[in-house]
Amino acid sequence: MSKKMNPLFVLAALLFTVTLLVPSILVLPFMEEKASGKLGEEIKPASPASKPADAGPSADSAVEVAVYRTAQSKLEKLPLDQYLVGVVAAEMPADFELEALKAQALTARTYYVKQISGAEKTKLPQGAQVLDTDAYQVFLNNQELKKQWGADYNWKVKKITEAVKATDGQILTYDGAPIEATFFSTSNGYTENSEDYWPNSFPYLRSVESPWDLQSPKYTNQTVMSVAEFQNKLGVKLSGESEPGKIIERTDGNRVGKIQIGGKTLTGKEVRDALGLKSSDFTWILKGNNIVINTKGFGHGVGMSQYGANGMAAEGKTYKEIVQHYYKGVEIASAENTLTKVTAKK
Repeated sequence: MSKKMNPLFVLAALLFTVTLLVPSILVLPFMEEKASGKLGEEIKPASPASKPADAGPSADSAVEVAVYRTAQSKLEKLPLDQYLVGVVAAEMPADFELEALKAQALTARTYYVKQISGAEKTKLPQGAQVLDTDAYQVFLNNQELKKQWGADYNWKVKKITEAVKATDGQILTYDGAPIEATFFSTSNGYTENSEDYWPNSFPYLRSVESPWDLQSPKYTNQTVMSVAEFQNKLGVKLSGESEPGKIIERTDGNRVGKIQIGGKTLTGKEVRDALGLKSSDFTWILKGNNIVINTKGFGHGVGMSQYGANGMAAEGKTYKEIVQHYYKGVEIASAENTLTKVTAKK
């Protein structure tokens, strides 16, 4: 009897073993696909900002941005995380410290949220939320970055993507509202109060020290122009003195507040704009038929200094410490509610 029962016993054991193995065989390919990231690549092949499958959904990726490409005169739509990668890549060098890039990603997202949630919106082409110029935030898409970076594309986009992911869904707020997260390249050692350069005063855009900028390659600049061009651009007539103009007021950021030139009183910003200077911290002298103008800093000077942020990061400061240095009294908050409202409107 034992010999007759043996085949049945073996068959039963075999069926039991197969039953145990089948779920593992079915699950294994999907587990490997998630671990390798191939599943995400198949769904979104052009997305450098895709999160690993085990990191959970991205708050940014759920929001679609409509950016108007000015050079091509067309609308481009893409997820917010991809847009932010393109903005950070265009606005800050990829070889900057990772914490500085995170700070830039945070300001870029804050700017976008402020733009789409603001009561007053600048006139834009139909369907557009932002432009791709420095009037908003400069943006380059994936194809443009590949062309610009060439062989360096992979490591640069990976690093910037990491910075965007690390700040996913975060914005800067003051009293619960998104701030005007302005930034610029290089300070003269101090940032500016907002009202010393623009009409509006913001409590978080205060003048702070930024000594790291002295190491920036853009810290100083010299411009030479003819006396005729100088007079024409400013609408003044010089008296022939060796130092044309007298500074009568300086800002808290040690830039030119007001200056008297040829009987006119102009602000430092007006002079900078008219002459196309790198900064409103300037000095000049008359040399023959030319005016030699020296400037310190690069940009308007309000908000976060990019080279200052990089200097802080090099000293071991985190992106949170960086933004809280340059934007006084701000908090890092979730933009989930605002982003959810944007998504719901579609």
